[in-house]
Amino acid sequence: MKEDFLKFQGQTTPYPLAIEISHANGSYIYDSNGKKMLDFVAGVSANSLGHNHPKINEAIKSQLDTYTHVMVYGEFIQKPQLELCKALANTLPKNLSSVYLVNSGTEATEGALKLAKRFTNRSEIIAAKNAYHGNTQGAMSVCGAEQQNRAFRPLIPGTKFIEFNNELDIEKITTNTAGVILETIQGGAGFIEPKNDFLTKVKQRCEEVGALLILDEIQTGIGRTGKFWGFENYNVTPDIIITGKGLGGGMPIGAFISSFDIMNCLKENPKLGHITTFGGHPVIASAGLATVEEVTSTNLVEETLRKEELIRSKFENHKAVKEIRGKGLMLALLVDSPEIASKVILNCLEEGVILFWLLFEGSAIRITPPLTISDEEINEGCDIILKELNRL
Repeated sequence: MKEDFLKFQGQTTPYPLAIEISHANGSYIYDSNGKKMLDFVAGVSANSLGHNHPKINEAIKSQLDTYTHVMVYGEFIQKPQLELCKALANTLPKNLSSVYLVNSGTEATEGALKLAKRFTNRSEIIAAKNAYHGNTQGAMSVCGAEQQNRAFRPLIPGTKFIEFNNELDIEKITTNTAGVILETIQGGAGFIEPKNDFLTKVKQRCEEVGALLILDEIQTGIGRTGKFWGFENYNVTPDIIITGKGLGGGMPIGAFISSFDIMNCLKENPKLGHITTFGGHPVIASAGLATVEEVTSTNLVEETLRKEELIRSKFENHKAVKEIRGKGLMLALLVDSPEIASKVILNCLEEGVILFWLLFEGSAIRITPPLTISDEEINEGCDIILKELNRL
């Protein structure tokens, strides 16, 4: 299979891990040779409830027997879509009650940018340096990482960049600005949390000049940071929310969410302001609904903070770990160099623990396990990481 994988499947890097997957269950993935690997990445924060979760599987199978795709999004009333939208709205402040389901986080980014421009009748977007909001042309236009973007220019014009947590840069938000798009916690840049009420101050500035604050919750949402939504940790409420990844419990989904008044402007002038054929697919929406219901009806969200402390306690005094960044089960170990980070990641894989890199911070080791991971599994994985750190 590896030969065919390299020959027929489009590649993303010169050196893919190329593990041949047999099956997965709970917190573990198994390769075709029967090797058992503890998953400390969760599909890059996508498998909120681990692998093969019975409630997600049941929801998918039940919907398969009812109907799959019947019509482009927004024309027919389909119960899985509607129930998921209601469930998401119930987790949010009352003004954030209108949910538009799409296929992925990057499509949600595209929809949110269009919505901000359409509602304000402005064209300028403010984004953060070293942001990551997806990989389509519009999303790349608000990702301030030139090493990724330079080969694909020209991108969509009209974007200005600020430094995350730089309060002086807030003044760059003006009456020309349609929207400010920020990750609640910067992901690819190194799991950088907002400091000194930075997000609150950005929101205040947006209100002063009539711009909209868009918060990218693709990775921080659905319970990963100890609240259902990451922004709940930082005393701010955005005008538009972007979500994806963990919302589907391992299935491909995204959504952008706003108030009824803001979202309504996509209905006309022009009509079909955003359209999507497979967005809100009933099978995927059923998986999303099962995920939201499980996360909100259990203590998984609260448990992420306790599990965070367990992980931190393992590494906080280790001389090879310079810093532990992030919140909840969105954590990164910072080591002295990208070379050390890569050795730890690859050596741990050999020892049966799946870790991963961050996009723009080479010295970081990603730890984003399923929310369902047990204390015993955390201890098992952390002990293997510690063994490799000590060895190096």
